[in-house]
Amino acid sequence: MDWLAKRTRRLGAAVVAVCCALPLTGCGLFGSNITIAAPSVMTINSGAVDHDIMPQRYTCADPQAANPPLTWAGAPRGTKSIALVFDDGDAPITPYVYWIVFNISPATSALVEGQLPPGARLAHNSEGSVGYDAPCPGTSIHGYRFTVYALNTVLNLPNGAPLEATWRAIAAATIGRGRLPVNATS
Repeated sequence: MDWLAKRTRRLGAAVVAVCCALPLTGCGLFGSNITIAAPSVMTINSGAVDHDIMPQRYTCADPQAANPPLTWAGAPRGTKSIALVFDDGDAPITPYVYWIVFNISPATSALVEGQLPPGARLAHNSEGSVGYDAPCPGTSIHGYRFTVYALNTVLNLPNGAPLEATWRAIAAATIGRGRLPVNATS
């Protein structure tokens, strides 16, 4: 019986090793020829952000807070739409999403403060509302991030789409990505 127990342990260890190695293969499909390409690198900037600090007029410190102006570049060939996500990856409930804009035309490379380009749609945020939810970082400096996504499709979601459905659709269609980390205080 001792040999059976040893063989069972070895087989169990081999199964665990294979299962742990599958995610490292790039696709998780053992023995397939499918590869998943890493998203192209894009850039995203804001003329309103100085030395990585977001002005208080974009936080809850300003009752009229609106999204800051943003510009981006580097969308790869095959981009059918652009999405933007503003979130707090350090929040206790991670990520806490303040704003999702999607179905931005690939011909668009900028957002004006407080405005959306024609045809762009908004998803619900973590607060449960649709639109820009100004962050309330408190008195200490807190980190946030604006992420631009190049998508290989136009998302078949309505304005006011649910947060999780929009997040999943963006993740499934991403072919390019850029991130702008920002800090803020109120």
